[in-house]
Amino acid sequence: MGAALIRVLVADDHELVRHGLAMLLRSADDIEFLGHASDGAEAVRLAASLQPDVVLMDLSMPVMDGIEATRQITAARPGVAVVVLSSFAERRMVLEAIDAGAVGYLLKDGGMDDILRAVHAAARGEAPLSPKAAQAILSARPTRQLPALSARERQVVDLVVAGRRNRDIADEMGISEKTVKTHLTHVYQRLGVAGRSEMIAAVTAEGI
Repeated sequence: MGAALIRVLVADDHELVRHGLAMLLRSADDIEFLGHASDGAEAVRLAASLQPDVVLMDLSMPVMDGIEATRQITAARPGVAVVVLSSFAERRMVLEAIDAGAVGYLLKDGGMDDILRAVHAAARGEAPLSPKAAQAILSARPTRQLPALSARERQVVDLVVAGRRNRDIADEMGISEKTVKTHLTHVYQRLGVAGRSEMIAAVTAEGI
């Protein structure tokens, strides 16, 4: 049997954007386009009924904005990867989206290939961030000297940045998945970041 298709839901209040994304997603052999929502409330309902793997989420929508929709979707189904696709890269919006549970943040002025790469990355457990979004995350934190990591912590971070899931990291390193999570918790604390997306942004932009 072939690999399972990546099930994707689109949420955007602009009809042209929705149809453009639908055409793009349908052009990929390994993606199943589930449908689209024109507001945040509809996105929450469709996410519950269609059970997507990835949601491409606009932020400025009527009825319910993308931040609240992201919060409700990820609270109900933590396994769903929400990737924000927005026209804005203001620090406040990026941070609110990540805090609400989004795993990635892209700008609409990027290319179509960037969106497809982001869908694949999110499905693999990665955190796709546009350079402007990554900078917004980092600029919210005071300038600091990044601490040195242990060899094991560095190996875990390298594998996360490479797109490995915790289960895959555990298998590759010969440790338990619980130990991987413990290493990541220590890394988050030492880097002063809140989670996987911020960690990837920090190590990508600063280097360790």
